[in-house]
Amino acid sequence: MRKTIIAGNWKMYKTISEAIELANGLKRELFKLDAQDIDIVLCPPYTALSEVSEVIADSNLKLGAQDCFFKDEGAFTGEISPLMLKDVGVKFVIIGHSERRQYFGETNESINKKTKAVLRHNLIPIVCVGETEEERERGLTFQVLDDHIRNGLKDLTEEQIGQVVIAYEPVWAIGTGRTATSTQAQEAQRYIRDLLAKFYNKEIAESIRIQYGGSVKPENIVELMQEPDVDGALVGGASLSVDSFAAIVKRANEVKK
Repeated sequence: MRKTIIAGNWKMYKTISEAIELANGLKRELFKLDAQDIDIVLCPPYTALSEVSEVIADSNLKLGAQDCFFKDEGAFTGEISPLMLKDVGVKFVIIGHSERRQYFGETNESINKKTKAVLRHNLIPIVCVGETEEERERGLTFQVLDDHIRNGLKDLTEEQIGQVVIAYEPVWAIGTGRTATSTQAQEAQRYIRDLLAKFYNKEIAESIRIQYGGSVKPENIVELMQEPDVDGALVGGASLSVDSFAAIVKRANEVKK
């Protein structure tokens, strides 16, 4: 059975003091959960990574980053390297979030480079894929997923792809309050798994974890997690509250036990 993974993407929220408070609250609420059963990942902004790393160092929580560059060092003003992230205690890195594609010009090519860089440092990439509302309305969902998987994960070896977490995030459901139905999520995530079987093999495809992301809340997590190809969630707004994120994690963990 694939291990459940719930990741909280804090985006551009939380000062250092607020991040410490949130991390401490989650640490208290979730300490009883077995880290062997579920990966609980907190992805604060860069400014709070070091402090959050210290807060959760002796807990069942893991540290994630929201992005990185594909070089280890150099004259790249404003960028953060995977080497720097690893040094501060990061274990997971979100790559290619739709907001990065929309606002910062991320492409399949840059996502592919970043994914390889993260893997090179033995960090776990959470690679985001998904269609816009226009693309879904035009019946292009599967075509978009094929493009994102084929080119975003291009030339990864079997060993490398086995370390990747994929997050299916329909762009039309991110921050809108709209959530893909469990049926829609399952259909898309089954398609992704079938693509991986096609590009690699069935055994590898069945081992890779695929999250759902898009207005995940305590009220819908159980229905989503009951689908066979939904292995977790990439949570946005609901990860900014101790009560809502803890509820999501606990309910997801119960479903997949």
